[in-house]
Amino acid sequence: MPMDLFQSPLFFAAAILGAIGGLLLLAGFLAFIRLQLMSALARTLVGLLLISLGALAGTVAIGIQGYRALTREDVAARIVVQPAGEQRFVATFSFPDGRKEKFDLSGDEIYVDAHILKWNPHANLIGLHTAYELDRVAGRYHSVKEEREAPRTVHPLGRERPVDLYALRRRYTFLAPLLDAEYGSATFIPVTKPAELELRVSTTGLLLREVKPPQKP
Repeated sequence: MPMDLFQSPLFFAAAILGAIGGLLLLAGFLAFIRLQLMSALARTLVGLLLISLGALAGTVAIGIQGYRALTREDVAARIVVQPAGEQRFVATFSFPDGRKEKFDLSGDEIYVDAHILKWNPHANLIGLHTAYELDRVAGRYHSVKEEREAPRTVHPLGRERPVDLYALRRRYTFLAPLLDAEYGSATFIPVTKPAELELRVSTTGLLLREVKPPQKP
């Protein structure tokens, strides 16, 4: 299920660290007024440290919103593809949360990729596990020449968020001991006829598989 901000251990950690840090800053200010300079300095530094840790925890909690915890092979979406002309087709996505989206695509194949967040095993202790978010869907051509010259169609599958944890990890190497965001996964399958596809995701990556109709007795 999607990560819920208000049920995240990191959200509570951020709130607690921020509250304690704020109290220590207030205590430091009062100590300064009383001219207890060493006490004021110590309380202020510890308060700032706790607030910084709380801000980091809050950033991570917000950043993982929209990602889905991955502990086994999950169905990320069901996709109905319908040819709409030569090298053109429509793909209708049905997501586990009930959301549906339709995309007009050009090409011979449907292509889907995803971001995978892999946490350091120590992060598992606070409830952070491998998670994924679908990133984009595109039309893909068999021919490299057509891939370069023919019309390209790409649509986002992810949602806008105030903190993009995947982008932050790739930009800042100091997050490496905590989080691995170097891993992505993609899959594609030809579209030659109307079909229903199942997009599955596991710790080894994405897989598109046609859903066969049930056998008649």
